[in-house]
Amino acid sequence: MAFVLILALLAREERWSVLDATRNLAGILMSLLARGARRTVDALLARLLSASQMRDERNPVARVRISLGAGVRRVLLRPLHQLQVLADAAGTRWVSFGDDPQMLLDLASADIVLPAGWYRFRCRLQVLAGHLVSPCLYTDQGNGFKSSSLVRMPPPDVTGCIDMLFVLPRSTVGMRIDPSRRNVEYLVSDFELMKKSRWRALLFMLLRRQESGRIDWSASTRLVRNFLRTLISDGLSAAAAHLMSQQPYAQQPSGFDYADWVRRFDTLDESSHSWDARVIALPMKPLISVLVPVYNTPERWLRRCLDSVLKQAYPHWELCIADDASPAPHVQRVLWEYADRDKRIQVVERGENGHISAASNSALALAKGEYVALLDHDDELRPHALLEIAEAINQQPALEVIYSDEDKIDERGRRFQPYFKPDWNPQLLLSQNYLCHLTVIRTERVRSVGGFRIGFEGSQDHDLFLRCCRDLPYERIRHIPKVLYHWRAIEGSTALERDAKDYASLAGARAVREHLSSVEGTRVEELPHGHYRVRWPLPSPAPKVSIIIPTRDKVDLLRKCVESLLEHTRYADFECIVVNNQSSEPPTLRYLHDIAGHPGIRVLDYNAPFNYSKINNWAAEQARGSVLCLMNNDIEVIANDWLEEMVSHVVRPDTGAVGAMLYYPDGTIQHAGVVLGVGGVANHAYLNQPAGHPGHGARALVAQNLSAVTGACMVVRRQLYFEVGGLEERLSVAFNDIDFCLRLQEAGYRNVWTPHAQLIHHESATRGSDDSKEKRERFVAEVDFMHARWDGLLQSDPAYNPNLALDDCSAAFAYPPRLTSAPHIARRTRDVMGRSGETTSPGNG
Repeated sequence: MAFVLILALLAREERWSVLDATRNLAGILMSLLARGARRTVDALLARLLSASQMRDERNPVARVRISLGAGVRRVLLRPLHQLQVLADAAGTRWVSFGDDPQMLLDLASADIVLPAGWYRFRCRLQVLAGHLVSPCLYTDQGNGFKSSSLVRMPPPDVTGCIDMLFVLPRSTVGMRIDPSRRNVEYLVSDFELMKKSRWRALLFMLLRRQESGRIDWSASTRLVRNFLRTLISDGLSAAAAHLMSQQPYAQQPSGFDYADWVRRFDTLDESSHSWDARVIALPMKPLISVLVPVYNTPERWLRRCLDSVLKQAYPHWELCIADDASPAPHVQRVLWEYADRDKRIQVVERGENGHISAASNSALALAKGEYVALLDHDDELRPHALLEIAEAINQQPALEVIYSDEDKIDERGRRFQPYFKPDWNPQLLLSQNYLCHLTVIRTERVRSVGGFRIGFEGSQDHDLFLRCCRDLPYERIRHIPKVLYHWRAIEGSTALERDAKDYASLAGARAVREHLSSVEGTRVEELPHGHYRVRWPLPSPAPKVSIIIPTRDKVDLLRKCVESLLEHTRYADFECIVVNNQSSEPPTLRYLHDIAGHPGIRVLDYNAPFNYSKINNWAAEQARGSVLCLMNNDIEVIANDWLEEMVSHVVRPDTGAVGAMLYYPDGTIQHAGVVLGVGGVANHAYLNQPAGHPGHGARALVAQNLSAVTGACMVVRRQLYFEVGGLEERLSVAFNDIDFCLRLQEAGYRNVWTPHAQLIHHESATRGSDDSKEKRERFVAEVDFMHARWDGLLQSDPAYNPNLALDDCSAAFAYPPRLTSAPHIARRTRDVMGRSGETTSPGNG
């Protein structure tokens, strides 16, 4: 009887027709046979509850069709995380109160399982406030929502419509939509998820649409032509796979492999560029001399190298080749064959072998161009490489050094291991030769510094870059965030393995050492992974450091912080300022009373509501040190040289704030610097990665300049702290450290992160959760403040490449890459390489 009643109520709520009743009764019978009576009744009750909720117009619903026979089912959309649904006269609004809002397509309540196959997803998102950043959806195949199931979503068109196709590789029991990585308020409507046949999916992919939503017939025609060509030559499966790879917002493979990224965003075809028109449009057409030192290059790779220059879209080049007395007879034969083929190719034969620096100088002597480009004899330039360089020079005629991103290419022509580089980063150049390939330098500058130096073979380019960038203002160095160079990875090359040529690492360390030779006491060490650590000297006497630790109760954390600080810090001259912000627990008060008697500790009472910025600004006014260290009370010191390392950086005149490597108690990374834009405003790089994780380009292993570092452990000169106004007091909890670092950077100082200062961070153990209405409103206001002040910079961090993702802390590839149009230029430029190594005592402020 109860079973019949449930069916009757369900039929009324879902408004079954005769056909619906037939289908549903057949499905219920099959469920009874397969799942049993109890589970079937539970599922029907869940459907009944969901159907009754759908009668309320304030509850948004989605339309789901998984087969023609099953008809269309209505499914609730529910807020899952950091979202609220509000109903008012304007309709149903969705409001996020964090940087990770999530809404759930409640398939379970409707007892729906999505079979594997193609699906078309459509909805309309009308943004009322904020921005949609990196919208995506996740699917649950029975083991939760995993990052491997992420599907990138296109931004809405001008009408707010999102229309996309994706593949479910397996049966799916849940679907989650993450509308943005920022705080956002929006209306959602016309939500549909429909299963499609393979042929309908192919048709959808072949009809490319413009941003307006109209069909782009020109692009669609090219897609059809390429599809038919692949279909005839390789079959339907290959043609469908190739077509899928050209869809910028289709299902991403697990791991986001580089080959897939290249297929989608970095494969050149006849429609990629109007190269001739771009060349004609250039007001200036500088001659670029490509320098190629050659020695015993295998014929196959030598031809590939030379052909890559001949195929350049930009015609105003000359190829200057120096053969370093190669004994292999094919080398001279090939070189003169190419010289006879094109008058722009010049060849000089050296009488004796002098190694790569001498050969490079012989090639340099041939150069008549305004700029020289460096090309190894077995590597390849992309066809548009020199055109991109020429366009950059036209945009900024004063440029002296231009460099691009690069990747590696194996014997089969497969591209792998890209290095998506930051903009000009002088500290990183001291840690590794990150400029590498492709680098183009004004010829006059190369000659003025003496060209390539004998004795630096293996790192002759690094040595040249250091000398050419010395005393060079930042605005004369340009990074092009595009892969313009393929580094040949064959056995024995440094492209395949950094340790393949041990002399290269030795030469690189010596190049950095000589570059810093004017700074007394500086040491340069080789690191096991082939990069370098610069140990900067401390002035004598070393400056006094005031370590400021705000605290409220949580005595166990405070005790561990203070005791580890006193026990493990080797730096001699520091004071510890513990700022008591209204602690009330007796054990905490007793501990504060006890440590107040320690000669190196001062306990100050700050009797006002918690405001991290105000507390630190107030304590900084009373600090006796010329260097300040902001430290959370949940930090634990584990390495005795941490403060020496940070202070040795901060006393350099071009340095702003200095941050450290922070680990969680389980040994995973909590902070390896801050990347702007990740998660909406900013987030920590390589969060939750294991200790020793190299990061993209091994950047998690070396000191470098970053836009920001965390205030959980930050060192800065007291004079600079007040020069830029201290911490922003309108940011009471979140982002005050990011804002502070950006103001330092805006003032012309460079912030530094070093992995050689290591501490443990028991993160946020002293604060409650941010789920109260007051805290949510505070957080939203602070997010809005950051976007109002720094919005452009948050989307284009100069220390982070636009080809890397903003919805991931591990430097995954961006789907799609973000477009950039102009370099970042500080208001005041202090990072002159020749002065960056100077060490002075900080002022007294």
